[in-house]
Amino acid sequence: MPKALPVIDVSAPIRCMPVAAAPVDDQVALEVALRLKALADPVRVRLMSLLLAEPGGTVNTRDLAAAVVLAESTVSHHLGQLRAAGLVESVRRGMTVQHAARRDALSALCFVLDPECCR
Repeated sequence: MPKALPVIDVSAPIRCMPVAAAPVDDQVALEVALRLKALADPVRVRLMSLLLAEPGGTVNTRDLAAAVVLAESTVSHHLGQLRAAGLVESVRRGMTVQHAARRDALSALCFVLDPECCR
């Protein structure tokens, strides 16, 4: 059985120097790895792409499920992983939940990996 990673709060965007600037400590490495782990699934990458491409900025679970041809419960699970990593925010509106990508968190992750990436 694989070793479980410790649970830490990764809901806020990363606020550290790029990994290329200096060797990172264990805590920073863990925070970056957990965010990357959340993106290490093709369905989650597609969901992020759909959220980022949405002109209005938010999409409900039903529409996302239809776009990726999966059950709403499966999509909710994937969105929960992205939300726990701080990459998506969700707001309940009545019987639906609206989701939006957290561009600040994605930009921070890009900067940590490669400061030349987002210029």
